[in-house]
Amino acid sequence: MIKVKRCLVSVSDKEGIIDFAKALKELGIEIIASVGTAKALKESGIPVSSIDEVTGHPEILGGRVKTLHPVIFGAILAKREESHLSELEKQGIKPIDMVVCNLYPFEEKIKGEISENQAIEEIDIGGVSLIRAGAKNYKYVATIIDKRQYDEVIRVLKNNSGIPSEFSYHLAKEAFSYIAHYDSVISNWFLKEKFPDILNISLKKAIPLKYGENPHQMASFYVQDKPLFTQISGDSLSYNNILDLDSALSLAFEFEEPACVIIKHNTPCGVACFEDVYSAYRLAYEADPISAFGGIIAINRPFSLKTAEAISKTFYEGIIAPDFEGNIVEWFKDKKIRLVKSDNSLKPSNHRFRGALGGILVQEEDRELYKNLSFPTKKRPSNEELKDLIFAYKVCKYVKSNAIVIAKNKKTLGICGGQTNRVDAVKIAIERAGDKAKGSYLASDAFFPFSDSIELAGKAGISAIIQPGGSIRDKDVIEKADSFGIGMVFAHIRHFRH
Repeated sequence: MIKVKRCLVSVSDKEGIIDFAKALKELGIEIIASVGTAKALKESGIPVSSIDEVTGHPEILGGRVKTLHPVIFGAILAKREESHLSELEKQGIKPIDMVVCNLYPFEEKIKGEISENQAIEEIDIGGVSLIRAGAKNYKYVATIIDKRQYDEVIRVLKNNSGIPSEFSYHLAKEAFSYIAHYDSVISNWFLKEKFPDILNISLKKAIPLKYGENPHQMASFYVQDKPLFTQISGDSLSYNNILDLDSALSLAFEFEEPACVIIKHNTPCGVACFEDVYSAYRLAYEADPISAFGGIIAINRPFSLKTAEAISKTFYEGIIAPDFEGNIVEWFKDKKIRLVKSDNSLKPSNHRFRGALGGILVQEEDRELYKNLSFPTKKRPSNEELKDLIFAYKVCKYVKSNAIVIAKNKKTLGICGGQTNRVDAVKIAIERAGDKAKGSYLASDAFFPFSDSIELAGKAGISAIIQPGGSIRDKDVIEKADSFGIGMVFAHIRHFRH
């Protein structure tokens, strides 16, 4: 049990500190504070000694050096053992039993308009040292780093006449995580290269998930800053829900016009664009109504009540949209569907992380759709046809390889992904499109290794194809397309998705 007689307070964020300090004083605890914090406490009528009064040394270098002094750090780091205590007594140092400290808001500051010199001044030195010292000596010192801990600390002090060792250990664990995150933010701010030799990744738990990919697997959702969404109703999210929401939202915002995306098992099963979201949903649903059941819907416009009424006829796991109009949340209340609001003011990460073989794979996000479109066939698709080809190619980015998408009038007709050979993917996509394949447009995420897929497309009546190109048999593929009068576009960028 730590008997708290003396407490050091040095906080950048002073919210809640006045009430906390008053509660400490009521418990008979002496307070020492850094100059800025001492000023705030004294102005509120709280008796406090400033650090410069305790050390006999003023702050120097414009406040860069405030707490770094043996009188302070000796008082924090001393073990409550005879050898250390006698040394403190010889030096005239009284032990400090509690450290209350939070750091300069470096992470928040660098999000705004700030110069390099200003950012440098937001790097905390003394605060990090105080927290590290207190946490290291957790058997004898309690370290508080978050204003959300204040009320709990006071309750523990009142109920136990001190800080139990297990609670001090918990506080130390929180403290080390806090400074580790703080240092990782600074480290990453200094980085100039995309893939440094040492990559510091600090993540905060945002949501405890219902379960992982399967109910017997526990899971949580972590983020570097803030989630790109807020759940506003419905059952708890699962690991699979998050994956589907990510794919659905990312694809929906590939389009400038109103768009609806229906995702099932992390693969698009229906995608459409139209003048309004209600019509976009109807078209996306019609693309594959069987697969849509139990899927996730994303819309890139505010969600309307008319669309909600249409959606209610089919079971869905969730809906994600930038906003929900009127009383939609109340309207969906008894339907248990998860409603998720996307925060489009937050920037998505430029990198994607994935665990593999005990390590982490890091790659840039697949942002670029195509590069220098070329037209190798005799028939060149018209500008209107090119719009449908590009629509299909955007959808193709989000389909598991090998991926084939058939579309027309900015509506998917047949989608197939995850096949081990491309010709099977073409067969299945054509089967799903049925008679509608005639006069439609086909996108492939990678080149065609043989002309057999083109022959299938030609027999189905496909009008034009977009693909990356780059096969050693491109000549055969082009000749086969010409034999069926199919226009072909080379995008020169592949979109594998594993």
